[in-house]
Amino acid sequence: MSDYPDTQLYIDGRWQNASDGRSIDVVNPATGLGIGAVAWAGRADLDAALAAAERGFALWSQTSAYERARIMRRAADLLRERAPAIGRIMTLEQGKPLAQAVAEAAAGADIIDWFAGEGQRAYGQVIPARAPDVLQMTVKLPVGPVAAFTPWNFPINQVVRKLSAALAAGCSIIVKAPEETPASPAELIRAFADAGLPAGVMNLVYGVPAEISEYLIAHPVIRKISFTGSTPVGKQLAALAGLHMKRATMELGGHAPVIIAGDADLDQAVALMAGSKFRNAGQVCVSPTRFLVETRLADDFTARFTEAAKAVRVGNGMDAGVDMGPLANERRIPALEALIADAVDRGARLTTGGRRIGNEGWFFEPTVLADVPVDARIMNEEPFGPVAVINRFDSLDAAIAEANRLPYGLAAYAFTRDSTTAARIGAEVRAGMTTINHLGLALPEVPFGGIGDSGYGTEGGSEALEAYLETRFVTRKI
Repeated sequence: MSDYPDTQLYIDGRWQNASDGRSIDVVNPATGLGIGAVAWAGRADLDAALAAAERGFALWSQTSAYERARIMRRAADLLRERAPAIGRIMTLEQGKPLAQAVAEAAAGADIIDWFAGEGQRAYGQVIPARAPDVLQMTVKLPVGPVAAFTPWNFPINQVVRKLSAALAAGCSIIVKAPEETPASPAELIRAFADAGLPAGVMNLVYGVPAEISEYLIAHPVIRKISFTGSTPVGKQLAALAGLHMKRATMELGGHAPVIIAGDADLDQAVALMAGSKFRNAGQVCVSPTRFLVETRLADDFTARFTEAAKAVRVGNGMDAGVDMGPLANERRIPALEALIADAVDRGARLTTGGRRIGNEGWFFEPTVLADVPVDARIMNEEPFGPVAVINRFDSLDAAIAEANRLPYGLAAYAFTRDSTTAARIGAEVRAGMTTINHLGLALPEVPFGGIGDSGYGTEGGSEALEAYLETRFVTRKI
């Protein structure tokens, strides 16, 4: 497909093929056909990126916050200008509808702008001393070169949060972007390069995830890692980072509960949650999955949500009017089929969906399961697909207990008109992010991260920069 570019590595300010010439095929999930290739970094390429990041840090850490922000804002402007073209690339390699892909690229520019400003406000403190001739202060300094590992579900969004925070703090970075969706994050990198970011400050590699992560995390040049991905892999990388005393931010999986109280506005709840559930074919870490509906509303909610699922238009993301594209890869189809079959075998009701669509590409029906036993696999394993589970509860205590039953704690949703119910949900549901009666997650200025098995640290809000800064205390007698 001529409008899809082959993707190179970006090391020390230069776009280049892998030093040994290896590459990986890129496939369009809407057709199952190859559309291009991405360079496969070997050890020599990683060593070059590490050396570049070390030099880049020496330069960038001494660059003023004002100048860093100026370059970042220029990159944001370029990303906005290029968002329509980048969106087309993203849809070809990832599958999501074109409008959603363009919006993701444009939203990335807002994240860059926000972090650019936040980097100018990385303040230290002057601490009142016990003696009049003593000065006590803290200073905030960049931690060092960063290694960032990102997944395929949001190719721009997942990279831009890590990249922007690192650059705003004064760190250099090596981004290990996803091989399934390489070209759109490469265009994000290109925007920064074209904005004038100095060589070595930002580097981009692709390859075998385990080989790259094990080498970069253990390497003495790298001082901080940030990972977005599955909980099992995240635990392994966090352990490796701990072994080498490296700072780590972990944004891992979830299994988001949705509490629908008996006084909820059903029209609002169905409209917002159906759109959120089937966005990006459910391949979203904060996707609402376990719907816990008060018994007196359960049948009505299930019927309405089922109709909303049936109305979702599934197809090639490049086609007009499509609401949901394909799954990211062929492996997801049997994985979802197995989860659904297990639930039905245990007594769940399949109200719609449950099957692959066609035999070209990796499309799957929007699916709703009702009255699913707690021991079903899908009640305990993140489905990461367009499958909603609807169960009923008789008391708020029971709903909160089910919401907190799993070790995950990324996102939670709730709908209620009662302020006491809302207050209890906000205080008692164990989640890094809880949104009640609206969709209020993932804005640049608010925290984004989980607790428990969903990770630690945040990639949004004022706290996000702290992970890339060291606080140093200096005291002297005047």
